[in-house]
Amino acid sequence: MGRYVYFFAKGKADGSAKMRDLLGGKGANLAEMANLGISVPPGFTITTEVCTYYIEKGKYPESLEEEIKKNLKRLEEETGKKFGDADNPLLVSVRSGARISMPGMMDTVLNLGLNDTTVNGLIKQTGNERFAYDAYRRLIQMFGNVVMGIEGEKFEELIEKEKEAKNVKNDIDLTAEDLKKLVQSFKEVVKKEKKEEFPQDVFKQLRMAINAVFASWNNRRAINYRKIHKIPDDWGTAVNVQAMVFGNMGNDSGTGVGFTRNPATGEKKIYGEYLVNAQGEDVVAGIRTPQPLSQLKEDMPKVYQELLEVTQRLEKHYRDVQDFEFTIEKGRLYLLQTRTGKRTAQAAVKIACDMVKEGLITKEEALMRVEPGQLNQLLHRRIDPEAKVNILAKGLPASPGAATGKIVFSADRAVELAKDGEKVILVRRETSPEDIHGMAVAQGILTARGGMTSHAAVVARGMGKCCVAGCEAIRVEEKERKFTVNGRVFKEGDFITLDGSTGRVIEGKAPMLEPKLSGDFEMLMRWADEVRTLGVRANADTPKDARVARQMGAEGIGLCRTEHMFFGEDRLPFVQKMIMAKNKEEREIRKGGLNIIQNIKRKAGEDGIKALAECLLAFQEVR
Repeated sequence: MGRYVYFFAKGKADGSAKMRDLLGGKGANLAEMANLGISVPPGFTITTEVCTYYIEKGKYPESLEEEIKKNLKRLEEETGKKFGDADNPLLVSVRSGARISMPGMMDTVLNLGLNDTTVNGLIKQTGNERFAYDAYRRLIQMFGNVVMGIEGEKFEELIEKEKEAKNVKNDIDLTAEDLKKLVQSFKEVVKKEKKEEFPQDVFKQLRMAINAVFASWNNRRAINYRKIHKIPDDWGTAVNVQAMVFGNMGNDSGTGVGFTRNPATGEKKIYGEYLVNAQGEDVVAGIRTPQPLSQLKEDMPKVYQELLEVTQRLEKHYRDVQDFEFTIEKGRLYLLQTRTGKRTAQAAVKIACDMVKEGLITKEEALMRVEPGQLNQLLHRRIDPEAKVNILAKGLPASPGAATGKIVFSADRAVELAKDGEKVILVRRETSPEDIHGMAVAQGILTARGGMTSHAAVVARGMGKCCVAGCEAIRVEEKERKFTVNGRVFKEGDFITLDGSTGRVIEGKAPMLEPKLSGDFEMLMRWADEVRTLGVRANADTPKDARVARQMGAEGIGLCRTEHMFFGEDRLPFVQKMIMAKNKEEREIRKGGLNIIQNIKRKAGEDGIKALAECLLAFQEVR
């Protein structure tokens, strides 16, 4: 009988970072942080082997249920709480964790263990009725959507109606009584949509949630993400069951996400966002626009200093940029996860070079940290700073670069137009994992809500897409396929330009400039020259091509195609007439065809010789 469940708690863990194939990235890193003595909420990981077993056989291994019960008992002993207890309930989260990070692609359920009885126990534990009912309504909303398959909008509409009725702007302004009403309304939605009650049996909740997270490995967005990033379908995901810590217990609590270095520029400075009195999903979902981590230094200086020390320790331990999640519960900091941070091409090159200078990694390791496709991203254009442009609005510069395209308001429409060769900009209130296929084909992404660590920002950076997030000046009406900004209306099909480096949203098509490569790029290429064993030559058909190839570090020209000389505007019409002539006589006589052809041949030959000569001259030093 194999082992399928691994426990972790501060200072002790059954697993380690080396076991990511079995425990998934999240589970392996939680175990590693626990072994390092970092404050992580205790829990256990169900292995990826269970996922692949379930997918292949349609059932779980026989010993799994007993292992889960055994580790749930250990979790109760560790926390001093009991799952399903009316007076002192243990609440847990159930999260996915593939061996390679797939941000937002699979499902999460928080606050499992709450029901009509245990919610009163949570009130006794915390002395905070509003918090308890907020946690309960979040469970029903998330469970209803993720586990039972009810559209999230059905719950969101009820929240919006309640806020309108109370004349408040944010969820946190709703009272305990308001949230009690929402709990009841949410349960009625579940009954109406699924013809069954929201489960009051907490063990049934846990089983259903684990099933849903395993099943999410094969949801549409996860499959699309795997195709885009070439992740094998048979890897499966692990499931992490973890004791809840709460960032929504008041103004001394909060939640956030961050990076040990700036993932857009590579700057060596902690970077991220947080929300006071919120749960983790609030930050990445983009429902409220969060505060930068620099503000945490002012709001909770001790917590900020501890976060700085812990995350710097993690970066040194893993020797790479870390993307981390944290929760603050009544002034106490907990790390919920850490993983290798996704970064833009520009940031990847800078971070690799900086870490070599800092002695964290070798030159050879630095070369392996930058993917070949990322180098291609560095060759993308940027908006001409001298051009006169009409700036419609400004959001957060979530992923650098520039993009122009036709506005679309749905991922499906983006795919449809992209198939026809159109360049599109995907505009959403906020993106969700369901939009992954549209984001993959869009030139850029614009969102009205969300921050620098929202779903749109993280996924766009991973794909090398330009993104402007949290552009609150625009009012997006997705059903009407339009957005409004400063009284002006822009509809599907209108052109806009995004500047992901500054956050600008520009009307129409803005003039672009070719990129200039940094000193870090040149340094990385020199290191590549030091270790490579293959020579690199370029294809060049013109003197200009040859000069660019030389600047980019090519050793010589491998192919120079003189037939491309016929494609000039002053020659192509004559070549076309020659080809379309009905016979030899017409070809030679019509408009002095023979002389024209001879002139074209001579001119092409001269240009070809000139191009080859300049190629040789350009590469003389190398040869």
